[in-house]
Amino acid sequence: MADLSAIDLQILDAVQQDGSLTTQEVSERINISQSPCWRRIKRLEDEGLIKCKVAILDREKLGLDMVVFATINLTTQGRSNLDDFEREVRTLPEVMECYTMTGTWDYMLKVVVKNIRCYELFVRQKLTNLAHVREIHSHIAVTEIKNSTVLPLHSEM
Repeated sequence: MADLSAIDLQILDAVQQDGSLTTQEVSERINISQSPCWRRIKRLEDEGLIKCKVAILDREKLGLDMVVFATINLTTQGRSNLDDFEREVRTLPEVMECYTMTGTWDYMLKVVVKNIRCYELFVRQKLTNLAHVREIHSHIAVTEIKNSTVLPLHSEM
């Protein structure tokens, strides 16, 4: 972890839980004056620790009821094949997250769509058309137990 003070960690914790907080509200929560708080927030942004501020939408209220974890194997794993696949997968709005994997699979994608029919269309029209895709396995999430964007800043593990 970057060299962060306890106050920096408190600021990061506050803004990751609610990105709409004003500098004054953050300073009041962590009990420091507003000017030093603003300078610290600005430094954390400049250093890239605060990447951006976003609104987190309720996917179910928006009709995006299906979450699928798709595991992908490529035809071959040459550097250009990996680069091609990664460049193309970044353009797919249904793919919320993409990770390279160790073990059996080359990649794991988190895909969000309206329903099973939309997922089928996504696979048929988009995923199978990506460069070098050999194999796709779909794992449909049934119940969401936890979904958090809050990083464990104070975890000792």
